[in-house]
Amino acid sequence: MNENNYLEHRIDRGQGSIYVREYAGKDPAFVLMHGFPDNLGIYDRLVPLLTAGGRRVVVFDFLGFGASDKPAGAKYSFEQQLGDLHAVVQGLNLNKIVPVGHDASGPAAVNYAIEHPEHVESVCLMNAFYVDSPTAKYPELIELFATTNLKALTQAILRSPEQFAWVLNFQRSKFQEHLKEDQKDFYAKFLGPLIDANFRNQPSSGPAFAQMTSQLFEELAKNAKRINKIWATAIPVQLIWGETDPYLNFGIAKHLQTLLKHSSLHVLPAGHWVQLDMPDRVAQIMLGNG
Repeated sequence: MNENNYLEHRIDRGQGSIYVREYAGKDPAFVLMHGFPDNLGIYDRLVPLLTAGGRRVVVFDFLGFGASDKPAGAKYSFEQQLGDLHAVVQGLNLNKIVPVGHDASGPAAVNYAIEHPEHVESVCLMNAFYVDSPTAKYPELIELFATTNLKALTQAILRSPEQFAWVLNFQRSKFQEHLKEDQKDFYAKFLGPLIDANFRNQPSSGPAFAQMTSQLFEELAKNAKRINKIWATAIPVQLIWGETDPYLNFGIAKHLQTLLKHSSLHVLPAGHWVQLDMPDRVAQIMLGNG
């Protein structure tokens, strides 16, 4: 263990390695996954509370994000992220896990339970997507990059730090519109810089972000055809949702409930990053004390 009380791992994924932190505790391990365009830092407030509850916790950066490799010419996809999760489970010899998906890692969490039910105790989703939902509204930044016939425009934006910064600032303001003042302050001091660093630091997360968003609508369609398989596994799914998220709103969680055999829904007065806005409450629910 290092001074931060976790073990660090690098797990090879062929086209690069992914960065993993492992905190000791009782199984099943919570395996926490981030969306785009952020990284494992979105769990900084939650991890200490889960480990204080005695649980083993694993958190990692997907290839192309955070401290994981960002090799030139790498191919990024939802399937690749599912493979990243499986590589972590195998690399750390995890038996039973609780995959925790936030935002764009919802598909990895659910599809891992479908493909490897023997390794999954339950699934936890936080303001995530899996299939298209009637109330879903995707962030303007995401929808822009997900619209494939605008690829020439989005590639030009990525090549211009000034233009991309403007788009990020616009999106940041939209996410903060319905947050409480203390939540806005935390966003400005912590979350905004975390996301910016993903793009500013070189090599950048820009290629991974652009490739992943371009596959968004295709992934939603694929998942619509296989969600019935999660019903067949009878694996319970815990939905923890920030109700003031203007995009991946709690209507998505309610829709998912209708598609799941065993699920529970907890709606909290928080925004998109519910684990940062209300970490104490989220930890209570995940640990079964909520």
